[in-house]
Parts: sequence; C-alpha cells; structure tokens
Amino acid sequence: MLKMRNETNVEEFILEGFPAVQHLGKVLFVVLLLLYLLSVIGNILIVMIVWMDHRLQIPMYLFLSGFSFLECCFTTSVIPKLLAIFLSGMQTISFAACFTQVFVFISLGITDFFLIAVMSIDRYMAICNPLHYPSIMTMKVCFFLILYCCSMGIIITTGLMVKVSQLSFCDSNIIKHFLCDLGPLTKLSCSDTSAVESLAFVLALVIILSSLTVTIICYINITITIMHLPSAKERQKAFSTCSPHLIVLSLMYGSCIFIYIKPNQTNRLDTNREAALMNTVITPVLNPFIYILRNKQFKLAFRDTVYKMKLLR
Repeated sequence: MLKMRNETNVEEFILEGFPAVQHLGKVLFVVLLLLYLLSVIGNILIVMIVWMDHRLQIPMYLFLSGFSFLECCFTTSVIPKLLAIFLSGMQTISFAACFTQVFVFISLGITDFFLIAVMSIDRYMAICNPLHYPSIMTMKVCFFLILYCCSMGIIITTGLMVKVSQLSFCDSNIIKHFLCDLGPLTKLSCSDTSAVESLAFVLALVIILSSLTVTIICYINITITIMHLPSAKERQKAFSTCSPHLIVLSLMYGSCIFIYIKPNQTNRLDTNREAALMNTVITPVLNPFIYILRNKQFKLAFRDTVYKMKLLR
C-alpha cells in the first residue's frame, strides 16, 4: 500500500451508505445479496460455458469470458462491504482497505473500458473484414489484447494513486458514498486536491471518450456493412452478434459518463451513489441475461451445457 504523508492522522473511514433507507437494512440486504449472487453466478456461468464448449472458443466469446470475469471481480470489490452496512450497520473501513478498494475499483473499471473497445474492434474485423479476420484475430492475439487491457488498467491507476497518496487526511472521515471512490475520498483531504481532481478528470475524459469513439467508429462501419448485405436473414444474423454488446456498453457508458466526466463533483455526490449502484450491481446482473438470451449460439451452448450437467448427475 502506498505510504501517506506524516500529516495524515485518519486511521479509518466511515462509509455513509444510503442513510435515507438504512432503516430497511435487512430487506435491502436480502435484495442486494440475491442480485450479487445472480451477478456472480451468471458471469461465472458465461466463463464456464465458453471454456467448456469448443464452439465458443473463438475471439468473440474469449473476450466475453474475460469481460464476465472482470465483472465478477468488479462487483466483489464493492458489494460485500455494502452488504455488511445493510446487515449490521458496519460502516467503518480501515485506511488501507479504503485505498485498496479505490485501486481495485478504478483499475477494473479502466480495464473494462479498454476491453469494451477491443470487443468493438473484434466485431468490426469479423463483419467488415471477414476474409482477413481469422489470420489477424488469432487466439494468441486475443490473449495479448486481454493482458494489455489489464496492464493498462493497473498502470494508469497506479499513477493516479501515487498522486492520491501524497494527500493528507486529518479532519473528517465520513465518506458520502457506499464505497471508497476517488471523488468522495479526495473531498475529505485537508490538502490541496486540485492537481488530483484535474488528473482524474482528464484521465476519465480520455479513457471513456477514446473508448467510446473507437466503439462508435467501429459500429458505424459495421452498420454500413450490414446494410449492404444482400438478404434480410444475413443482416439479422450479423446484427444479432452485435446487439448484446451494444446494450451492455450503453449501460456502462451511460452510468460512467454521468459519474466521472464532470470537473466538479461536489454537488453531485448524492446522485453519483445511484449511478454507481447501477454500474456495480444492476449492469453486472443484466450482462449474463443479455448475452444468453440475445445470442443464438450462446443459447444453444447454454442448453447443451445444462443437458450435460444433468447427465452427470
């Protein structure tokens, strides 16, 4: 863990959570636990099906399995602590644990955006350049791209956290959020945070908008190519491979642009909580259902896997 300045005397933080509904803690605990289990089981199921069914061991589904694994890690970095808040009111989190959560949360989020862009490029290559696709998008290249996305997430977050580690925390320790996110955390610092806030804003702007730009360019070209296909059946088949990805990235970009791409977050921390809850709970729960229900090849593989599991009993 990065070492803080000597002026820092805060040993733990208090996560405010959702004070307006804290009296419904037990009910919310049950609802959130069910959503968390659905998310983890659904995303792990995607990873298992991809690696168990040889028909799905192609770049598109390899990237999907990597994305699903990241979603499991992403929710697990946040939800268990929120469950503890709802169940027992345990709102304290140690200084080291808070900074660790910030690091994991941000690095996984950045990795997700890079991977979403890579998945868009993969769909572009498959639909717009089908003859060159098998020779370019090999399994070796796929593994390299996934490793590159993870490495960039870690490297960028490390640079950002080095700046955060230079801040001092010596007054309030109440984080107005249900997790240790960068914005609410820096607001508690008693030193000048302008450099950190500017860096975080620029990084968020560059990462989200560059990923979004790549995705938009890819899908403009994909749409043009699909519209020129000779038959309606071919157009429908081509679009069906892209529609789940489009739905997922719409949910991701919508919530993250709302949370991170604004220079001053002071007046929007309350609304950020709802958007962050959408990003960390609802979206990861929906992902497996979106991919399983809207992708014919994946639905077939899912049915075959369930059938094989029944035979093994």
